[in-house]
Amino acid sequence: MAGRIDRRLDELGLTLPVPFVSRANYIPHVRSGDLLFVAGQGPMRDGAPASIGKVGGEIDEQAAYEAARLTGLNLVAQARHACDGDLDRVLRCVRLFGLINAAPGFTALPQVMNGASDLMVALFGEAGHHARTTIGAVALPHDMTIEIDGVFALR
Repeated sequence: MAGRIDRRLDELGLTLPVPFVSRANYIPHVRSGDLLFVAGQGPMRDGAPASIGKVGGEIDEQAAYEAARLTGLNLVAQARHACDGDLDRVLRCVRLFGLINAAPGFTALPQVMNGASDLMVALFGEAGHHARTTIGAVALPHDMTIEIDGVFALR
């Protein structure tokens, strides 16, 4: 039977991507006590970046917001994997850290990062509100538009 968060995903018409597995020397998530640390995720779809390029350059702010939302879905997919498929074990989204591949002079970084933040609140309700840091980057792996890591509290 689907849990509360799975039902919420359905209500929002959202499907979680297949969790991305890196070939680099790290693992996608680590649990320490009641905290789950999810490694940096990108706007991946079907195993490939769905958004590449610089925000404020070839990528506009709205497209970057959508890339951040997709990246948030990838974070939640990793959390689901870490929770053996039960997202109801997530008590709270504690923190998001976002790196945005930004063109020189682009400063609407918070508005872009809201794509992931708005998703967390839509899925987890009040427990989706989190602390956050957003930074513009000169470059990201594979020229992705955004990369976000996250910390979740688990039961």
